[in-house]
Amino acid sequence: MNEQELSRRLARVGAHVPKNARLADIGSDHAYLPVALMLQEQIEFAVAGEVVKGPFHSAEKQVRKSGLTNNIVVRLADGLDAIEPSDNITAITIAGMGGTLIRSILEAGKQKQRITGSERLILQPNIGEKTLREWLVANNYTIIEEEILEENKKIYEIIVAEQQTPVKYSEQELLFGPQLMKNPTDVFYQKWQHELAARKRVLKELEKAEKQPVEKIQELQTQIQWIEEVLA
Repeated sequence: MNEQELSRRLARVGAHVPKNARLADIGSDHAYLPVALMLQEQIEFAVAGEVVKGPFHSAEKQVRKSGLTNNIVVRLADGLDAIEPSDNITAITIAGMGGTLIRSILEAGKQKQRITGSERLILQPNIGEKTLREWLVANNYTIIEEEILEENKKIYEIIVAEQQTPVKYSEQELLFGPQLMKNPTDVFYQKWQHELAARKRVLKELEKAEKQPVEKIQELQTQIQWIEEVLA
């Protein structure tokens, strides 16, 4: 992967960034995504934010090498602290982290007023999609698009959200993804077949415990039922 040829996962994240956006890419690593989008003339400005010095310097080097120092600002900062009000950001990408971490980054950014609610959020959690969707709903975001894909034997989900008229989602929609449920793909079924087997294994172990965690067992039983219904 490089700035000319993104991984399929990152390319699909980039595909959800609106044309001529002012982008903040948080956890940008080598800044491959903002550099690629700028070279494709898809965005007009970008901030590449990194909290770790090594990837931060790699991003700086990549931006310089690509001749984009006037178009992409690289900042060493924690999460959405990389965004300044003068950046006028219209889209935020956060990819390749756990859903719980992405959620905490968004919450901290909201508390510090680093996000206004007008930005499109393009989020690619590696795990913990449900907790991320719960945060989005609690903060009046509508999940406008979702995508699920497989790359290098791993399955990834992309969640695209904007603040619109509040939408209520069921617990099933928060687990599976409201948009993914509408148009389930082979990869969607593959993921949930795996998740079903994993939950059944955990349930079996919990039921053997001397002191059974009743609430956890009930939660697993409910989710197993939902998954079996989706796969039916």
